[in-house]
Amino acid sequence: MVSDKTNFSSRSLLLTSVVILVLVTIVAVITRLWVLTAIPIGFLFGFFLEKADLCGSSAFSEVILMKDSRKLWGLWIVIVVSMIGFALLDFFDLITLNPRPFLWASYVVGGVLFGSGMVLAGGCISGSLFKTGQGNMNSMAALVAIPLGIAAVEYGPLKGLNQSLLQKVILSTDGGPVTLPSLTGLSYQALAIVFILVTTAVVFLSQRRNPLKKLPKENNKPLLLRIIAHPWKPWQAGIAIGILASFAYLSSAASGRNYPLGVTHGVLQTQLLFTDYPLEHVWSKAPLNQEMTKAMVMKKDPKENQKPPKKIFWWLILEVVSLVFGANVSARLSGKIKFAPKPPDEMIFAFVGGLLTGAGAALAGGCVIGNIMSGFALMSVGHMLFGIVVMLTNWITTYFYMMGAQWTH
Repeated sequence: MVSDKTNFSSRSLLLTSVVILVLVTIVAVITRLWVLTAIPIGFLFGFFLEKADLCGSSAFSEVILMKDSRKLWGLWIVIVVSMIGFALLDFFDLITLNPRPFLWASYVVGGVLFGSGMVLAGGCISGSLFKTGQGNMNSMAALVAIPLGIAAVEYGPLKGLNQSLLQKVILSTDGGPVTLPSLTGLSYQALAIVFILVTTAVVFLSQRRNPLKKLPKENNKPLLLRIIAHPWKPWQAGIAIGILASFAYLSSAASGRNYPLGVTHGVLQTQLLFTDYPLEHVWSKAPLNQEMTKAMVMKKDPKENQKPPKKIFWWLILEVVSLVFGANVSARLSGKIKFAPKPPDEMIFAFVGGLLTGAGAALAGGCVIGNIMSGFALMSVGHMLFGIVVMLTNWITTYFYMMGAQWTH
């Protein structure tokens, strides 16, 4: 009887979520207000992350902590699958690839703070978001601190340092960002094919050496229920997120933000909605939108004209908020919701870690999602430097903080 009630509750929750997401998408199509598509994208993003517990911090830490690289492989699958989608979208001129500049000092300093902070926080920014959806109290403490760390860099005491680091930039020979295409002379599409072929070869060779064992099928539950209620392997979530990234790029570009998945500034800008004024609201790429917003700000309070409004992208805000709800629904379907109290010292460390994580992400212009998932997929060499620094710093912090400076065997 309990099983029947659980199955019914899961089906009802899933059905309600699907209906809401479909209705929001229909409204977006009818009104051409594409920013609304950030809601289903964010929801699915959080759902997929939670299903595989695909947190950037644990993906790196588990390599030395548990000798387990499956989550790290899952991140790589996200990147490669994203490359396929971006290559196709770029080929058909549906998007304009927008890799970030090679801000080497920002990526090094930000990477060190971010890589160490996310170990103390128990998760990267996206990890803190989806774990908050699970009811993790430490992640909630970290999520309170993360926007404070970002704001300290964007508007507070670390703004001077940020501006100084931003001056240290390396440009390609044509004056643009340093990318693999700019270094090799090969097109983005050609390099994407190379990465796909190499990844496929690695999978093939790995399967030959370590063939997968066939697991017994659970015939007592429908296939759909098994998919939504059971944990996913990291590579499975990687494929799903990689596909979602292409839709996110289209949606984001149509909403005034020409970039794929990202969460760092979405966390900050969600806070700004409640704490700051004036704000410049961006929800579409039409220039008229920005002019109307500025005019409204001037009309409301002329004294504020001396202070430039802070720009917020509604696509990021809707994505981040929906991510938490998507993770919450996924956790409920799996029965993983826990609002268990944590020891005070853990929550303090998580809060401090959140400050470092937020500050590091702000200095580097992004986190695991924006700089590693999306940045690597855009073949940005600067973001590859950031990823290396984050991984090494994560390993060092994990070794001393979580392992007590002792190797596990």
